Amino acid sequence: MDVRAGGAGETTEENGDGEAGGESVFTVVVAAAANLGIALAKAVAGVISGSSAMLSEAAHSFADTVTELLLLTALKRSEKPADEDHPLGYGGERYVWAMLAAVATFVGGAVFSLYDGIHTLVAGEELGDPLVSYIVLAVAFLLEGFSLRTAVKQARGEAARYRASMGTYLKHTSDTAVKAVVMEDSAALAGLVFAAGGLLGGQLTGSGVWDGIASLLIGLLLLWVAWVLGRSNAELLVGRPLPKPVRDEIRVLLLEGEHVEGVLELTTLVQGPREALVAAKVDFRDASTAAQIEWACEEAAARLRERFPAVRRVYLDPTPGFAQRRTEGLSPW
Repeated sequence: MDVRAGGAGETTEENGDGEAGGESVFTVVVAAAANLGIALAKAVAGVISGSSAMLSEAAHSFADTVTELLLLTALKRSEKPADEDHPLGYGGERYVWAMLAAVATFVGGAVFSLYDGIHTLVAGEELGDPLVSYIVLAVAFLLEGFSLRTAVKQARGEAARYRASMGTYLKHTSDTAVKAVVMEDSAALAGLVFAAGGLLGGQLTGSGVWDGIASLLIGLLLLWVAWVLGRSNAELLVGRPLPKPVRDEIRVLLLEGEHVEGVLELTTLVQGPREALVAAKVDFRDASTAAQIEWACEEAAARLRERFPAVRRVYLDPTPGFAQRRTEGLSPW
């Protein structure tokens, strides 16, 4: 983990977060393996039973499998260290691939399910033996439940580390891989319930309408998941600051410096789940020497690093204060 105090000085400290990153990889791998097996089973059951809801669920699981493969790519690519061509690292790649995963959920799952549901309602369908579908849905429910349990366990651990509820953590976390697995597995369990309801409705009434409605509900559910995940990744790609309470505390920590008069401007940027950048224009005492300002930058970086280990880069720009600018007749910036 790097922390750099720019402007007057620079300091670097290495500290790995491989354990948390490895946990995210394990969560995604478990979800991908479960979804691939479930997708194949659902497809076979859908063909045998003639159920559009089962075929929609198969498309759902295939889309989830592609999503998890993209998330795994995101995790691996974002771990590459900073280099000359990418001095701020590759953390942003995580959100590019995660955005593609959200698109895969939309195209591969939601669009197919909505189309299949509408087609079933318009053209109807011939229902076959639903027994195989019921068996597959039961097994899928167990596998999806195990995958969700793995993701929820990690999310709860991370939420506890930040002293937040799991709901708050999932809403604000920048680890979109875990968020995606939790949301997709939750949607998968709900989709299984919809598919079972469609099968049961068709079995009791002899009408394929229930199956078509189930497909539409699955499609709408996936549409919502794709929207939430896409919006979360878009925010992080555009540039999301650290939460306001964290920014306020960073200001306080910077002002604790002996030679600091004020923090004129503070900019923060989330670069990854455990990586953030802090840049600030700082008004130092006019009587401070160049050496004192340099060490003040070093000490400020150390305080931020100790309080917020995720802050890897700190750039401090010594800047004349407002009073001095008025005296010299200068513009604010």
